[in-house]
Amino acid sequence: MADLAEGFAPDAFGSDAGDADAMLDTLHDPSAWPMFTVPLASGFAIVVHVNSGEEFTTTDYFLTHSDWSQDLVLASDDQDRIGPGLCWPELATLREAPPGAAGVTDSHARLLLLLPVLGDAAVPEEAVTAVAEALAAQGAPEASEALARHLLQGHPMWGAADWSFDDDEQSWLCEGDHSPRKIPLGDHLPPQQRTALEACFAPR
Repeated sequence: MADLAEGFAPDAFGSDAGDADAMLDTLHDPSAWPMFTVPLASGFAIVVHVNSGEEFTTTDYFLTHSDWSQDLVLASDDQDRIGPGLCWPELATLREAPPGAAGVTDSHARLLLLLPVLGDAAVPEEAVTAVAEALAAQGAPEASEALARHLLQGHPMWGAADWSFDDDEQSWLCEGDHSPRKIPLGDHLPPQQRTALEACFAPR
């Protein structure tokens, strides 16, 4: 999130500089490597993994399932820059956790945690409202519309891109140069898993 907020002071998020520095120190601790799990339906999840080395810190966003031998990378801000990995209709759907799930289940926290993966050139006004409400719920000042609009412009490594929905594949496709979503999401999966994955990302 810090990468998206260039030009905004910590108090725009309802935090003071000392608390923000302490949080960044925790995230960038080479011995920590924090990981957050955003549970989805049918056993799927998005895992946010912060990787801290001696020189720099990167964040990877993996789409996972317990039956998979290899996770799918939705986005990564390492030197290879992979993203965007989500469009707004998908992120709007993923805000709500499935019943009884473990991990990050608060809808506002889920939205903000996954926001760096977003890169959509056609976000609607409802997205601005949703992000502003999520920021306020996490302690940001109520007048956070300008910050919400800024955050919705996309990660500085890949920005915002055009998306289109492929009716045959039942998947959103991205035109971004660095996006892994140029191909249908999970196109290599067995039909049953592919159908379940599509259902995770489909509006409820």
